[in-house]
Amino acid sequence: MKKFYVHIRTAIKFISLVFLACIIIVGIIMLTYKPIYSVSLDGEQIGYSEDKSKLQKRINDYMEKGEGENVAFVQIDEMPEYKLCLLKKGIVTNDEEIYKLITEDGITYYNYYAITEDSKEKLYVSTFEEAEDIINSLKEKKSSNASKLAIVEKYETEKKEFTTSEKAIADLYVKPVVTVAKKTSSGGYVNTSTKISNAKVNLGINLIKPISGTISSRYGSRWGATHTGLDIATSAGTPIKAAAGGTVTYAGWKGSYGNLVVVSHGNGVQTYYAHCSSILVSAGQSVSQGQTIAKVGSTGNSTGPHLHLEIRKNGTSLNPQNYLY
Repeated sequence: MKKFYVHIRTAIKFISLVFLACIIIVGIIMLTYKPIYSVSLDGEQIGYSEDKSKLQKRINDYMEKGEGENVAFVQIDEMPEYKLCLLKKGIVTNDEEIYKLITEDGITYYNYYAITEDSKEKLYVSTFEEAEDIINSLKEKKSSNASKLAIVEKYETEKKEFTTSEKAIADLYVKPVVTVAKKTSSGGYVNTSTKISNAKVNLGINLIKPISGTISSRYGSRWGATHTGLDIATSAGTPIKAAAGGTVTYAGWKGSYGNLVVVSHGNGVQTYYAHCSSILVSAGQSVSQGQTIAKVGSTGNSTGPHLHLEIRKNGTSLNPQNYLY
């Protein structure tokens, strides 16, 4: 038993000496060496970094945001590889050099907006809001090309030269031109009474839709006033067809109606076609159902290309949706 305890004490002493030796060795290593990351790119060592997380975050931030205005992102194909090492404390790290080496071959993509006319890029601006304001200003000025303008978001490696809002509006603006067919001549009196009726009365004729489009404003009360017709929005220049056969009793300019065509169908029934860009018939002319009599425009009191359609009987305007659309 005594020998057993002797062996135990000897073993404990030996383990203690080994543990002490390990502490001394680790201490010497810590005094002489330090943990550091060897950085390589595409298999080739390019330097050392003490903090790989900080270095990689900086690279990631550059890829996500780049440097300068309107940068969408930066494409970097080769990412660095990190290997933890114990090196002498005299080793110099070179994070800045590593960062520049990795990012210098990155491909920068810029984000900006093109204003197009008939799908052709005309000019470039920095933000969507700026492009939208330019187009809205042109619409307010009734530029004749406003309906042809669009905004396209761009991601390109080449940054375009931007145009200021003032110059963009001046460059894009096209003075509205009203074209009227040579044979167009106005008739006489046009009934502009705001007397309306929601009743569906028998017109004695069948009507067809003058155009296809989107209803942008309905018949009845609108903005505190009376809207005596139905607005159907579509692209400028769309042919307008006579809803029924009859005689043109007015063809010309009529104040807030702009270019107006009125067709009388007998029995006190008339149809009105307002805000036309051009008129293709003249007063006194007979027209058949489906015949093109004018083209959609935005003349008179109008905020965009559409047809203002009225149906009247004995001067009272009726709801067109009781008969069409």
